[in-house]
Amino acid sequence: MNNKRQAIELIEKKLAGKTFLSYKEIAAVTGYHPKYLLHLKKEVKEGTISLKHGNSFKKPYNALTEEERNYIVNLYKRSHVSIKKFCEFYGKRSYSCIYNTLKKAGVIKQNV
Repeated sequence: MNNKRQAIELIEKKLAGKTFLSYKEIAAVTGYHPKYLLHLKKEVKEGTISLKHGNSFKKPYNALTEEERNYIVNLYKRSHVSIKKFCEFYGKRSYSCIYNTLKKAGVIKQNV
């Protein structure tokens, strides 16, 4: 985040004529690619620059819904198979997803 802020400050100085750094030199200082700096320059000119990522605080599209989570827990409670077999039977989600769901629900306990 600091590199982006620094890049924006250097681009603003360049646009104001207060520095003689080229975009390649700004890229070397900040670690960004010169093409990305040109993209940032365009955003600075338009006033649409944002230091915050656009997907922050959004729920992933493939996240488990509460309904599916309850369905998995109830289905596993009624079965008498291992988690691996249950995952093969369920098939819609990965082993780790189902394992973590069952662990959070307290259906299985972590082996220590």
